[in-house]
Amino acid sequence: MAKRQSAVDIAAQMEVIRSQIVELSETDGTDDEIDAAVTRSNELLAEFQELETKRAEAVEYEKKVEAVRGAALLPQHREPGDTREVTRSRGPEIIIKNDPFADDPRHLTSGEVVSRAMTVIDGEKYVPVSDANKAYLDQLVHRSQEADDPEGAQFDGTYLARRVLLTENPAYRAAFKKYARLGPLAQFNQREQAAISAFQDYELRRAASEGTPSAGGYGVPVMIDPTIIITSGAADAPILRVCRTEPVTNNIWKGVSSAGMSWSYDSEGSEVSDDAPTLAQPSVTVYMPRGFIPYSIEVQQDYPGFASEMGRLLDQGYTDLLAAATVTGSGSSQPRGIFTALDANTNVEVVTTTDGAFGGVDVFKVWNALPERYRSRATWVMSVHVESAIRQFAAAAGSSSAYFTVDLTQDGISRINGRPVITTDYAPTFASTVPGTTGAANILVVGDFSNYVIAQRAGMSIEQVPLMVGGSGRRPTGQRGIFAWARHGADSVNDLGFRILQNQ
Repeated sequence: MAKRQSAVDIAAQMEVIRSQIVELSETDGTDDEIDAAVTRSNELLAEFQELETKRAEAVEYEKKVEAVRGAALLPQHREPGDTREVTRSRGPEIIIKNDPFADDPRHLTSGEVVSRAMTVIDGEKYVPVSDANKAYLDQLVHRSQEADDPEGAQFDGTYLARRVLLTENPAYRAAFKKYARLGPLAQFNQREQAAISAFQDYELRRAASEGTPSAGGYGVPVMIDPTIIITSGAADAPILRVCRTEPVTNNIWKGVSSAGMSWSYDSEGSEVSDDAPTLAQPSVTVYMPRGFIPYSIEVQQDYPGFASEMGRLLDQGYTDLLAAATVTGSGSSQPRGIFTALDANTNVEVVTTTDGAFGGVDVFKVWNALPERYRSRATWVMSVHVESAIRQFAAAAGSSSAYFTVDLTQDGISRINGRPVITTDYAPTFASTVPGTTGAANILVVGDFSNYVIAQRAGMSIEQVPLMVGGSGRRPTGQRGIFAWARHGADSVNDLGFRILQNQ
């Protein structure tokens, strides 16, 4: 006897048919081809309506079955002597968990999609997601583009919520693993095909409304997507821990900045002086970082865990690229790093006391040049070579060196004048070439990194290149490839909040 179809299975069939109808509606060809497409569309529409009736019947049937199941457990519905009877006056409590993936997230209201997305985030078991990352995702999905939410004006949290439901759906996860390993050769069942179609339809329609041509491919599930998770405290891209991260769902972040409003004391009854601040309107352009992972057909066939390993490779490669871009990115077709941005502004440059030398006096010099309003939130950024040189200054003067508020000769101490130090190998390595070196060179940066903005467009996508060819004979190499892309930008929006120490 055939098994009764569930409402979820019928909805999956409807989704496949809906995708076919949409595709046929875009047919462009001869009159015969168009007529054939119209005929087939009419057949599919009739089938869709029939399934809609079946789905409604299935939903009603499942509700009745659930009601009967619940009623059977109540004491008043049991015969005397029933072995299920309990001595307590109250029957056992039944907890019914609603499936957050039961309905198409494209058609849910904002409140519904946010609530269901949080259910998925809080209940994640298969991917290790820290409490900090869960809290960050919670914050993002609750942001909106409503007029009364100025903080969310450039980021629609419901987009991320729908993406959670679309890509964390078990059917989509299974399909993503198949695609990552087999590419176009992957065979998807009906539910997997419906999940893929739902995601791609949502992304393409959204991209069309924004005029963004880069949408498409297979979206990386949110819980392993480095464009989302990485912004909640990356260990290998340390600037992200202190800078201002602005998630966006458009192509450019726009803000307002000011060096501050001026106040004044004026005589009684006199006209107030003109203390209006100078407002700037900084913007951060979003660029496209891209990655590529080649692998052999043998790896594809023999390594069942390739999809998971591919995710780790994408994460690490993306993190490395972002770590470099936020420090020394050129700003031309890529984010502008903090050293690059400040090097272009002579108002924030502080030069060493002696050309070709770097000493403790220069650390004080750049710290003194930083305006007071930024010192309490300041962070130092430098290479490990520069940090090691500073430690040697302290060692030379003794453990009670007056240069610093702590003993920098101790292991693990990373504070100068009470403010934290970030070391990164992507910062200039000036100290490794002195003393004796003259000429322009950047050494370190100190300042309030809330004035450095990373605009992160949520969502990474991948596509598989099914067959790679050699560079000479253009013959197959027996390799495939995974092409990945994301969107982000970065720049200083208020250079005066920093100071950069330079040799000149």
